[in-house]
Amino acid sequence: MLDISLLRKDLASVIASLEKRKSPQPFLDVDRFQSLETERKTLQTRTEEMQAQRNSLSKQIGALKGRGEDTTTLMAQVGGLGEQLKASAERLEAIQTELSQLLMALPNMPHASVPVGADETANAEVRRWGTLPSFDFTPRDHVDLGAPLGLDFDLGATLSGSRFSFLRGPVARLHRALAQFMIDLHTEEHGYTECYTPYIVNREVLEGTGQLPKFKEDMFWVTRGGDVTQPEQYLISTSEISLTNSVRGQVLGLDQLPIKLTAHSPCFRSEAGSAGRDTRGLIRQHQFDKVEMVQIVHPDHSEAALEEMVRHAETVLQRLGLAYRVLLLCSGDMGFASSKTYDLEVWVPAQNTYREISSCSNCDTFQSRRMQSRYKTAQGKNELLHTLNGSGVAVGRALVAVLENHQNADGSINVPPALRPYMGGLEVLKP
Repeated sequence: MLDISLLRKDLASVIASLEKRKSPQPFLDVDRFQSLETERKTLQTRTEEMQAQRNSLSKQIGALKGRGEDTTTLMAQVGGLGEQLKASAERLEAIQTELSQLLMALPNMPHASVPVGADETANAEVRRWGTLPSFDFTPRDHVDLGAPLGLDFDLGATLSGSRFSFLRGPVARLHRALAQFMIDLHTEEHGYTECYTPYIVNREVLEGTGQLPKFKEDMFWVTRGGDVTQPEQYLISTSEISLTNSVRGQVLGLDQLPIKLTAHSPCFRSEAGSAGRDTRGLIRQHQFDKVEMVQIVHPDHSEAALEEMVRHAETVLQRLGLAYRVLLLCSGDMGFASSKTYDLEVWVPAQNTYREISSCSNCDTFQSRRMQSRYKTAQGKNELLHTLNGSGVAVGRALVAVLENHQNADGSINVPPALRPYMGGLEVLKP
């Protein structure tokens, strides 16, 4: 959430920054915001005047009572002021609620270093790594390669509908090996603490990281026992949600920073608005696994932390022998909560293109303001933390990349050396 004082001090600059995101409609109803702000200031001024008047009258009443004189008229005036103050307080609360709702709908402002553009065509390529694989046969896609290894989309659809999959045997083992390899890499070499988090969270937790209220249709939600009178709970779309909210409402000491957390979890996404996109295979599923990285840091260190997280995600791909490129996303292609994002795109031979496999973002104070997550400065003042998150990486997409990039003409798959300890030393995966 943006700092409302920024809008109050320089609304034009905030609007100009948000417009770099190229939304098809304005993010903020400026007229409504200004109307509410004008009413708020008028009410606050009037409230202060009435409080001062009531205090003055109370002193007069005390003096009259001390002299044994009649206070009926002044008492009536105090009573009338009390009713007006109550009405003003109720209206101020309603205004603050509506202002908060307006703020909750606003995305983060792009960092100054982010290129301005409307969509992915304006993203800036930062670097590439690896050599694209060369085959002396026509490479097959992961759907065809995976079927003899136990990748079953038909059974997934029978059990749960479209965009679900069922993994068994060799491909299930490879999927597990990928997740274990990533978790071990991040905990043993990159300094993250492994976590196991709830997969179902409360509404306010999603508000804290920015998925709600704007993106409810992208979520799956449940009610306990079907009781619609109970608050909804939501299946996580990423463990970023639960990891970042682990410092919700806390004031941390400087000696506790930075906090580096990682978790392997399933992720659930309704993929609202993505009809017709990537319907074949594992690229866009309603349920998939991901190893997530989260850092919670001092504001002075968040830019360096972002670069570090990108290197951590790159290490995963390098150890797996997968060619990739790093992109700095433009203002129009970033996520709602992000001020700056790098995407890693891995080479997918069957599609003859790079596809996103990791996204690393600096959210600065956007999430911590919603969560009220702060740290205590050396001077004893409470300040907002900076939060960052990154895929480290998407397990299903890594499975796609390993199958396609390391395939052989007979349909077998060369197991990358980094995964062999998790595969019982197996070097080749055969149908």
